[in-house]
Amino acid sequence: MSDPDERTWAFKTADSSLRTGSESPVDPEDLVMASGRECTPERIEKARRELEEHGAAAVERYLP
Repeated sequence: MSDPDERTWAFKTADSSLRTGSESPVDPEDLVMASGRECTPERIEKARRELEEHGAAAVERYLP
């Protein structure tokens, strides 16, 4: 039987693929995903504008 911790972390959730500004640059797609919404061209464009205006701090609106 495999290690229980290995089974627990054997899958990836949407939350586990999110990144914050401290690890690497935040992409518009990251910002949309942090908001809990599906990536659409309109949402990605809005996120791009938010990142231009607020920088990586824009993601702090969505992540604790």
